Amino acid sequence: MVHPLLLPAGTPAIPVHCVAKADWPALRDGLPPVPRSFARAQGFEARPGQHVLLPDTTGALAAVMLGVEPVSPRRRDPFAPGRLAATLPPGNYALAGDIGDPNLAALGWLLTAYRFERYRKPKPITARLVLPERVDGEELTNLAQASALARDLVNTSAADLGPAEIEAAVRGLGETHDAEVSSTVGDELLTGNLPMIHAVGRASPRAPRLIDLRWGKEGDPKLTLVGKGVAFDTGGLNLKTDAGMLLMKKDMGGAAAAIAAASMIMQAKLKVRLRLLVPAVENAVSGSSFRPGDVLQSRKGLTVEIGNTDAEGRLILADALALADEEAPELLIDFATLTGAARVALGPDLPPFYSHDDGLAAEIARLSAAVNDPVWRMPLWPPYDGMLESKIADLNNVSGGAFAGSVTAALFLNRFVEKSRSYAHFDIYGWNPSTKPGRPEGGECQAARLTYALAKQLYGGR
Repeated sequence: MVHPLLLPAGTPAIPVHCVAKADWPALRDGLPPVPRSFARAQGFEARPGQHVLLPDTTGALAAVMLGVEPVSPRRRDPFAPGRLAATLPPGNYALAGDIGDPNLAALGWLLTAYRFERYRKPKPITARLVLPERVDGEELTNLAQASALARDLVNTSAADLGPAEIEAAVRGLGETHDAEVSSTVGDELLTGNLPMIHAVGRASPRAPRLIDLRWGKEGDPKLTLVGKGVAFDTGGLNLKTDAGMLLMKKDMGGAAAAIAAASMIMQAKLKVRLRLLVPAVENAVSGSSFRPGDVLQSRKGLTVEIGNTDAEGRLILADALALADEEAPELLIDFATLTGAARVALGPDLPPFYSHDDGLAAEIARLSAAVNDPVWRMPLWPPYDGMLESKIADLNNVSGGAFAGSVTAALFLNRFVEKSRSYAHFDIYGWNPSTKPGRPEGGECQAARLTYALAKQLYGGR
């Protein structure tokens, strides 16, 4: 099935001319008199992001002009040609001119058209795009729909999306793709040797759980995805401020990204034995909250002193990663809205990632640019490992200082991965503070498309 906003190549459509400012005079002078005069009257100069609707002699819409960045000196956003999807009037449109990578230009159209309207009357997008030549509409649909699923999950109020609802989303995915889904809930986490997931989630009336999806054929390469599923994070007894708590419905953005990547992989029927693990909790406050100074047992056998209950995501991930690592997957990847330090270092749009595998890291960096899913490698710097030392346990869950917060969080997680052939950790933000082409304000699906591209390159389809 192809996305409803996509039309077959060659369908008659209104052209959307993507033009750089330096090229505009030549294009303008070649226009018929009416649209040329109209463009001049509207003050169109092909500034990046500027657009104008041009009429024909009858007043009907004949063409759209969209200013884009030149190829140099700045890197043009590959999604820029799709930025008009949510603003153009109803009709069929075809991208023309210098659109760059046609796959990314068309994907930008679909991602821009996303709307989260669970809590208000829907306003459907009616600007449809004719597929550029040699662009796979089914592939674009897969990427756009999985990204929309992740965005929907992140945008949903925590009142309507707790651990059980995250599980329901995974089970729905399992039903669609004939995958096995199981969950370990509440006190079963203790008997199942997942004590840190239980400790973080036990204060909430909404039971914590580990959700486990398996898909694919036995004997295929094992790829395991782990996503942090904190449905809401109060900070626990180390309570957040009101401003710090305001966006904490997005603290399950890592789970959303992992779910989206799993969806893309299964929809494309890649030749992998896929496992998706989502530790899903609410970090709430009650008489049963875990406390600063507590020492928690972990699945791996390491004891963890709690320096801060607001560093809860790494605790639930550690148990899930230890479980995943026991199978020694060929590739293990986790996604987590883990640290504010990552945002200080790289901002909301550029998540850091960590890996000891230089070859894997190089491919992640290359594919990040190729599919316009930006990430940046940061070091698992061994000397900082000592910052996690505890005087009473094997390690502390925080460094106790203000420096290198994202690095020390990654080093903490790394303690729980031993047998996996390759491992990467993404410290994502999961949110767009403002609207950009292909990235509407609100929940965002980060690092999932590049993970899918990596899996596709490594393992191919069936």
